Amino acid sequence: MVKITKENALHYHQSGRPGKIEVKPTKPYQTQTDLSLAYSPGVAFPCLEIQQNPDDVYKYTDKGNLVAVISNGTAVLGLGDIGAMSGKPVMEGKGLLFKIYGGIDVFDIEVAEKDPEKFCETVEKIAPTFGGINLEDIKAPECFYIEERLKRTLDIPVMHDDQHGTAIISAAGLKNALEVAGKDIDKVKIVVNGAGAAAISCTKLYVALGAKVENIIMLDSKGVITADRPNLTEQKKMFATTRTDVHTLEEAINGADVFVGLSKGNVLSQAVIRSMAENPIVFALANPVPEISYEDAMASRPDVLMSTGRSDYPNQINNVIGFPYIFRGALDVHAKAINEEMKMAAVHAIADLAKQPVPDIVNEVYHVNDLAFGPKYFIPKPVDPRLITEVSAAVAKAAIESGVARKTITDWDAYKKNLMVLLGQETKLTRNLHNTARMHPQRIVFAEGAHPSMMKAAVQAKTEGICFPILLGNPDRLRRVAERLKLNLDGIELIDMRADQEQGRRATYAKHLAKKRARQGYTFEEAYDKMYERNYFGMMMVETGDADAFITGLYTKYSNTIKVAKEVIGIRKEYNTFATMHILNTSKGVFYLADTLINRHPDKSVLVDIAKLTAHTVKFFNEEPRMAMISYSNFGTDEVGSPVCVHEAVEQLQNQYPDLIIDGEMQVNFALNKELRDDKYPFTRLKGKDVNTLVFPNMSSAQASYKLLQAIDPDAEIIGPIQMGLNKPIHFTDFESSVRDIVNITAVAAIDAYVDKIKKQDTI
Repeated sequence: MVKITKENALHYHQSGRPGKIEVKPTKPYQTQTDLSLAYSPGVAFPCLEIQQNPDDVYKYTDKGNLVAVISNGTAVLGLGDIGAMSGKPVMEGKGLLFKIYGGIDVFDIEVAEKDPEKFCETVEKIAPTFGGINLEDIKAPECFYIEERLKRTLDIPVMHDDQHGTAIISAAGLKNALEVAGKDIDKVKIVVNGAGAAAISCTKLYVALGAKVENIIMLDSKGVITADRPNLTEQKKMFATTRTDVHTLEEAINGADVFVGLSKGNVLSQAVIRSMAENPIVFALANPVPEISYEDAMASRPDVLMSTGRSDYPNQINNVIGFPYIFRGALDVHAKAINEEMKMAAVHAIADLAKQPVPDIVNEVYHVNDLAFGPKYFIPKPVDPRLITEVSAAVAKAAIESGVARKTITDWDAYKKNLMVLLGQETKLTRNLHNTARMHPQRIVFAEGAHPSMMKAAVQAKTEGICFPILLGNPDRLRRVAERLKLNLDGIELIDMRADQEQGRRATYAKHLAKKRARQGYTFEEAYDKMYERNYFGMMMVETGDADAFITGLYTKYSNTIKVAKEVIGIRKEYNTFATMHILNTSKGVFYLADTLINRHPDKSVLVDIAKLTAHTVKFFNEEPRMAMISYSNFGTDEVGSPVCVHEAVEQLQNQYPDLIIDGEMQVNFALNKELRDDKYPFTRLKGKDVNTLVFPNMSSAQASYKLLQAIDPDAEIIGPIQMGLNKPIHFTDFESSVRDIVNITAVAAIDAYVDKIKKQDTI
């Protein structure tokens, strides 16, 4: 995990626009007519409709997609009772997670009121604004009363996520862990360390799944909660044991099948884990320090099934797997509540998802994704794109079947598709890229090792487990730069290609290159001299197998990099050129643009190659290419110049590849406006299709297009350039690339390198 410091956390929250969320208009507002419709006098009409039929509020306002995250700041994360205003950054953060994972709008509301009655009165008065209420960071036992009262008095979903979010995710994990361990939930002995809101809710849900109360021992700060202890709260009484032979955690856990920690860290030893039953299940959920470290638990015995609350270990119990999707499903049917049936539906949906083949941006034929249900994977990853569809749909169905839904869904396939459209592709693609790369990290050479952005990206990529970085450059200089940037280079290989000790490697590379290019006039001496250049040396590392991929471009001119790539790596034999594309993650979806870097003025044959390369690469990202070849004319309206070249390229591609969804030449507006295109040109192979891939007639138009979109839409995420057509994974960056851009390209390079290995293994 990336180390979080006070300095970088404060910088994150205050940089740019302070805070983490904002409100944006969803309707046109540029003209006087727009404003008259948005406010007076036009706004009166939906007001009157809602007065006549209150449920129309879901039709005319954002109520159906608006959740209040409400707290009084009495139990903020691990900070305790720090007050409503001090907890605001947490509530904003919760709003951010609602938005990016569930597409749900959030107002965070901090109520400066500790009295449960007055707090409830405040929430009840503002409730008409919202479609749902997420209670957050309210201390026990008040949180139990507050939630129960609001569930009785309000007709919208109410959930205290600190209780039920952890309960739902851990219950799904427990269900699957028991299956892996070969144990029945009604027979296992369970120890719960902690008796707060999360612990009580988790244990109640385990009982709902089939656990027996008599097989559960719960502990608080005073030890085992026994029935004879005076002054127990109603919640603790539910799980007070009648046993008189257990008082301590060590005594309780001896012979137990399951341990669930929801209190404080470092309370378990390896000896205690060894005292548990066969195939013990240990959920060490204290954060950031678990009850026992993952390493110590696994070292204590080989059969332990382990979960923590941390993302850097398998089987993370993370509330974000639940709450965005639970509220999403509840909101979409205009539910009056989140009931037990909906919670249990979420449990089963999450548990079932972990048993399905894990999706990946890389096509199944490449065999990149190897996560499989078992000891190290019995809970879905938070980045799993199917959570939005599977969990939300399950919750919505349960709401309908249990009678708390105001709206019915009948076409569930359409509903799931709409959910995916709702979220778009922003962040989903890069999360999947990084997640996939982490499964098979590769050795990646960074050419400009001393460049601050390149070095930061290499360190971040290593920290995230994306790759094993190799930095080219003088080690002393690299360390000085790292010290200045406060970066840790431990575990990163530093190679000084100009050092005397590298003489043998330079000679080996020179011999290889001279032999490969002998028919082009290369001599050993000339090749040896070139090995002092970072691009030649780094690419030769990949060419000879000393590294898996290479990243360059921050310093070097593209023309030189392209020349070196052709000489050292070479173009795949089925093509006559190579090319690049950029991926644009926008609010309207993902678009693939080519060729943005290599071919300045392509002729027909080069355009054909670019289109073929682009189609292949889009499939690499597990998308069906729907391609428009762009020009300033439409389907032969201009009979001279570059449109003719594009027109002929399209004709050749359609003749050679009748199943390829491609057409042109056409203007960009016709490519991206399906209705306009189908109305004017109903004969196209793209009829009824939304285009996701644009092939431009030259590099100028392609590069200008993506840079224009980048400049005018700061929310659009751009990944690239992505190399297409070289024999090995050589990838380029723009000289203005940010650290994030380079990390994204690094993830692509790692996946590319792994796929390349798999393909070669398959041909042996």
